[in-house]
Amino acid sequence: MPETRVVDNPAESRYELWADEKLAGFARYNQRGELTVFTHTEIDDAFGGQGLGKVLAAGALDDVVARGRTIVPVCPFIAGYLKKNPGYEDHVRWPSE
Repeated sequence: MPETRVVDNPAESRYELWADEKLAGFARYNQRGELTVFTHTEIDDAFGGQGLGKVLAAGALDDVVARGRTIVPVCPFIAGYLKKNPGYEDHVRWPSE
């Protein structure tokens, strides 16, 4: 697996996943008060099949929680990650709530 880092890029309203110093993917969001609404997640085809979507989701969600914000998973990938990975329940507001 490549060396990775997840960084918040507020100017672009997205968390970015960098793999071996190349942009490998992003998770786009909107800030609404104390809510961080995840709307779309994308991994570049060149980096597909390496589990990097999970790395991106974990890094982004952990950062949102560390900032004391609430996650709203509109993006199906982020929603699926949250359902499969316990520990975020106290920090999530599902879109239908």
